[in-house]
Amino acid sequence: MNFSLYIAKRYLRSSSKNNAINIITGIASFGIIVGAMALFVVLSVFSGLKDFSLSFSNDFDPDIKIVPRYGKSFYVLDEHRERLKKAKDIAFYSSVIEEKVLFVYKSKEQVALIKGVDNQYNLVNHVQRTIYQGQWLSPETPQVVVGNGIMQKLSMGLFDLSNTFEIYVPKPGKGAINNPESAFNKSSLIPIGIYAISEELDSKYVFADLKLTQQLLEFRPDQITGIEIKLAAGANENRALQNLNAIFGSNYIIKNRAQLNDSLHKMLNTENTAIYLIFTLVIILTLFTLAGAIIMMILDKKDNLKTLFNIGTPIKDIQKIFLLQGSLLTLFGGLIGLFLGTIIVLIQQYFKVIMITESLPYPVIFNLQNIVVVFLTIVILGFIASLIASSRVSKKLLD
Repeated sequence: MNFSLYIAKRYLRSSSKNNAINIITGIASFGIIVGAMALFVVLSVFSGLKDFSLSFSNDFDPDIKIVPRYGKSFYVLDEHRERLKKAKDIAFYSSVIEEKVLFVYKSKEQVALIKGVDNQYNLVNHVQRTIYQGQWLSPETPQVVVGNGIMQKLSMGLFDLSNTFEIYVPKPGKGAINNPESAFNKSSLIPIGIYAISEELDSKYVFADLKLTQQLLEFRPDQITGIEIKLAAGANENRALQNLNAIFGSNYIIKNRAQLNDSLHKMLNTENTAIYLIFTLVIILTLFTLAGAIIMMILDKKDNLKTLFNIGTPIKDIQKIFLLQGSLLTLFGGLIGLFLGTIIVLIQQYFKVIMITESLPYPVIFNLQNIVVVFLTIVILGFIASLIASSRVSKKLLD
């Protein structure tokens, strides 16, 4: 192995007398460097885009959410509250109510979800920092915080005392509705804040006080539709989920943040995999050039290889020479490509050279996972290409 490695290093450092071989080897080396650099940069860009996309939902979604498995609502017991307070992995929890209702403003109607929240809600989520106009609602008041999409659809503004912002909630019960006016609980609300997260969420929710929402839905004081939880710093999520399952049992669905956005995560992961496979295919095509260069070098060094074979060097050791040569070329090319890619990513991450808009830089994230993925991809594919090319060395060739 040391003998094969020594010869491989010599072949790697020295140039061939045949200029065509030198040109093809140079093209292969350049292709490996550019391929590794491009793959790393693209994965870093997509990591930035993924983090940017998830940042919108991260401001809205809790670390863990508990909802009933059957029905829309459930009763939170004093026993549940005590055990939640004692759980080490849980920093805060908030009781919430979500229900689809009708909002009316100046004869314009909009169906959306009212989300009743308690005074612990801002300790669990970061919706308050997404308010770009007005302020957060006060407890036990008719104040509400409305999404920017709903505000635009209803053409409403804040603190409009001359026009009422009304909510209509169907009364619970069975049977036919004889009087439409008595079929709804309604109330006048006071919009005091506008939040902006994403186009979907901005048209989905109106935040209101929990007690007001319970009254409109005719819920009992301990009746809610969900519990949202903020994990403590350094908490073990799996341990917290197991503890919550022990507290609430099988009649409840307990989801973490990734599971709450399952479709979004699947879409982003699918896109990431597709991009990785496309660029891997480009690298594979580049490595065909490497395999061709190795085969041409085998033919160029045929007389030297015959000499090695005649003095007793096994065919396998001669094959290892070109296997190691191709692997080393791939290794060094991949490292150079990763080095250049790292420089590009760090420049964009810290100096924001490329901008999407005047205020929004193109998002990139440097992480070690992408380095490992690119390095292993280049090394493994380079080894396979070198193995295929080195197998051309045979006893028949050297006879």
